[in-house]
Amino acid sequence: MHPLIISDPTLRDGSHAVKHQLTRENLELYSRMAEKAGMAVLEVGHGNGLGASSLQLGESLLSDAEMLSICRNNLRRTRLSIHVIPGFATIHRDLQAALELGVDIVRVASHCTEADLTKRHIEYVRGQNRTAYGVLMMSHMASAEVLGSEALKMQGYGAQAIILMDSAGAYLPGDVTAKIQYLCSILDIPVGFHAHNNLGLAIGNSLAAAEAGATILDGTARGFGAGAGNAQLEALVAALHHSGRDTGIELYALLELAEQAEIAFAKAPKLGSMSIVSGMAGVFSGFVKPVERIAKEYCVDPKAVMVELGRRKVVAGQEDLILEAALTLSQQA
Repeated sequence: MHPLIISDPTLRDGSHAVKHQLTRENLELYSRMAEKAGMAVLEVGHGNGLGASSLQLGESLLSDAEMLSICRNNLRRTRLSIHVIPGFATIHRDLQAALELGVDIVRVASHCTEADLTKRHIEYVRGQNRTAYGVLMMSHMASAEVLGSEALKMQGYGAQAIILMDSAGAYLPGDVTAKIQYLCSILDIPVGFHAHNNLGLAIGNSLAAAEAGATILDGTARGFGAGAGNAQLEALVAALHHSGRDTGIELYALLELAEQAEIAFAKAPKLGSMSIVSGMAGVFSGFVKPVERIAKEYCVDPKAVMVELGRRKVVAGQEDLILEAALTLSQQA
């Protein structure tokens, strides 16, 4: 079996859970302890990635440069990673500055059918002699064959790995197995998986991905993240070790990291009714709070709004359609 790389986006994806208000002390504590535990990769930044801090998406307490600098100063063996969505992050303003601060890995992401948008960013990162991964978000919305076509584009641009994101927590283990196996069969680069826990399957889906050939897995301390959260990092590593897979991580140091992070900031997410419905509907769980707010305003069932958004195949960036869906349901009622 190939060695596994565990990538920890607690200080990026987890930022959603605290409205992007991670403090200097949070970043100092976590990055020091992640290094001590032997974490392979630590992903840092605004929940939506580099350059995404804004009134619309939520303003970070600290700038990208501050967050990256704090963590860079504490990391030696652990590689520093960022999440980049073209359109939020520009090459010459944001990406160049991040690389100058010492970022090791740039994960360039797009909606699962729009890999073309990642070409310039991936090529730029490779031209700067840094590691570039391609990330296909909301990957439950496309067939294995379509994902394969998009992944091949990213590989052609120079991506050195492809990560499938289950952004809505909508996958069942069989779905993961089929899609990961297919990508592994057609790509010449490693494949990874990023799970969300809307249906309570984040650990199971991550293990299914590893069995199917994925060699990069994501997880956050205590599952810290938006809505139902991510795969719980310490449980994932424990399960992998229990099954005989090596991660290079010191488990007891990781358990201590999770305990200290929970005390400081990483509150375990709740698997509530709305998160479950968002997973069944295939809607990004970051929509839960605005859906609940708007549904209350229009006196409609928020679960019905979420199902309607799923029917319309709404994705992140289309938050304006929440109001339209709620209004439609209100008029029907």
